[in-house]
Amino acid sequence: MKNHWLPIVFSFALFACQHAGDEKKASFRLDTITSPADTVSGEPYLFTNSRKEVYLSWVQTKHDSAYLKFTKLDQGRWSIPQTVAKGNNWFINWADYPMVTSGSKQHMMAHFLEKSGSGTYAYDIKITHSTNGGASWSAPLTLHDDGKQAEHGFVTTLPYQNNYFVFWLDGRNTVLADTSSQHDHSGGHGAGAMTLRAALLDSIGTKIEEWLLDDRVCDCCQTTAAITENGPVVIYRDRSEREIRDMSIIRWEDTTWTQPKTIYADNWKIAGCPVNGPRVASLNKTLAVAWFSAPEGKAQVKLAFSEDEGISFHKPIRIGTDKAIGRVGVILINEQDAVVSWMEGNNINAVKVNQSGTKSPTVTIASSSEARASGFPQMTHRDNEIIFAWTDHEKKNIKTAVLTNF
Repeated sequence: MKNHWLPIVFSFALFACQHAGDEKKASFRLDTITSPADTVSGEPYLFTNSRKEVYLSWVQTKHDSAYLKFTKLDQGRWSIPQTVAKGNNWFINWADYPMVTSGSKQHMMAHFLEKSGSGTYAYDIKITHSTNGGASWSAPLTLHDDGKQAEHGFVTTLPYQNNYFVFWLDGRNTVLADTSSQHDHSGGHGAGAMTLRAALLDSIGTKIEEWLLDDRVCDCCQTTAAITENGPVVIYRDRSEREIRDMSIIRWEDTTWTQPKTIYADNWKIAGCPVNGPRVASLNKTLAVAWFSAPEGKAQVKLAFSEDEGISFHKPIRIGTDKAIGRVGVILINEQDAVVSWMEGNNINAVKVNQSGTKSPTVTIASSSEARASGFPQMTHRDNEIIFAWTDHEKKNIKTAVLTNF
């Protein structure tokens, strides 16, 4: 079969950009992969399941309709795209992207956002599933049952045994009783605060149980979650009464959820939501969490390791420079080494970081844009391959690449 990886021709393709003090060049290889999302597309998401199958999903827009599509990486090329769902009343947002995930056997789960009213942020989370590897999909169901014309989104879905854990931000408390007044999305005070909720769904999307995890969280930062040896953990941007918006973790412990706990006190006080969520990766008992913060206006990306499934964390390691704008990703390639991706100015960067704090030279994966239209770059991995996807805001399509020997 013909290999569809194409060597990137930029001058940084063979050697990493180096920080002061780096002593040797990297031997990595960075190749493009021809993307099937070559029409008007955005909001990419990458997912690798337990069988090491890599999926790319995205939203394609055509005329007045939106289509959620997905493809699978097979021997260096993406498969023919398949359509999960389509609609003409979806909520399309650069930061709140749909996801397609793959669980046991041929089961898959996906979500997208559908408008529920005339309010700017009145939209529902719609869940659909497939039992035949994505060949066909069920009629969508609404994940939450509050019936409010409010914001529901920033979803994380994780396969768990034969079920799925789903985490999301829920704005049911942010609207007044008559639903005519909507909470200020910039983070101001309205009827109430955004909440973090979780549910356990079976393989066909039936809700088994639901929980309120935190009754006051940041309004529009992505959630992230991982499965540890003891069960799921969820990380998100919290929100105190003093408007401190740092990262918190909630863990499944025995038969219940723990109380929220701050991962590290950046003490970032900000009156509005920064729209910049964390990412987490897990391997056995090890967690790696990457996030963006800007206390006192000082932009920074950080990485923190945990060796006890998130009960405690090491002191964070600073990533990049003060020109960082966040939009982070993280993977664990073993229990000691993580790879962090982030945007610094227009560049999508990646670096390998050891728990000791040692870093590899920084690799520039691609040049993008700080504009919202460029969205959030995505990263996943399989064996020694690290796969990236991002939106080309000028051509309005999605690019993909693979990094090996990093």
